[in-house]
Amino acid sequence: IQSITARTGFAVDQVKVVGNRQTSEIDILDRLELDGWTSLIGFDAEAARERISGLPWIEMAAVRKVYPHTLEVRVEEREAFALWQQGNDLSVIEKDGAVIAPFSGGKQVLLPLLMGEGAPAKAPDFLAKVEKYPDLASRVKGYIRVGDRRWDLKLDNGITVKLPEDQEDQALADLVKMDHDKGLLSRDIAAVDMRLTDRLVVELTPEAATQREAALNEKPKTIKRKSETKI
Repeated sequence: IQSITARTGFAVDQVKVVGNRQTSEIDILDRLELDGWTSLIGFDAEAARERISGLPWIEMAAVRKVYPHTLEVRVEEREAFALWQQGNDLSVIEKDGAVIAPFSGGKQVLLPLLMGEGAPAKAPDFLAKVEKYPDLASRVKGYIRVGDRRWDLKLDNGITVKLPEDQEDQALADLVKMDHDKGLLSRDIAAVDMRLTDRLVVELTPEAATQREAALNEKPKTIKRKSETKI
């Protein structure tokens, strides 16, 4: 029947695909399972819709016959929220934490990177807090959930900010203020530890620690030489 109706003028010779951004048109065409003799009359649009709906990024699909020769495919895709790293596996996830597909590069590299147990579930609320401070958010390269209790921020210059379990909002506000007033996050440091309520601990980089130790060791010698000169 397919070949007969195709020969009588109803062969599918055009396919329009609308709405795909992450899904390749080739993958969609493959799911249509067309051949040179496919007739629009005998084509099972519902079966094709179900096959297309099985693609990782597809949230909804519709397949419509447009006589005499065209199939129209409209899709809505799932919305990427973040990247989630589990060991060596890197996946694109939705806001509810559901995995969409493995990371494949391209514009996906711009998504926030989450790591650690419990990160996907807690990330939406926490990222909303960080995004209140655009300058800080633009520098975060990784959001690390620690023990499913608190967050570390990995910045673009390698600094790790260790946030407390509670009062994240206040800690972020304090961090931004200290950076604005004193350039804290531009210094030669490895980490900023904000886990204690009564103090902030700064960990120097190995190079900065070596320089500081050398300066401290040199200071008494300088004082001693000055004292000897006065005598």
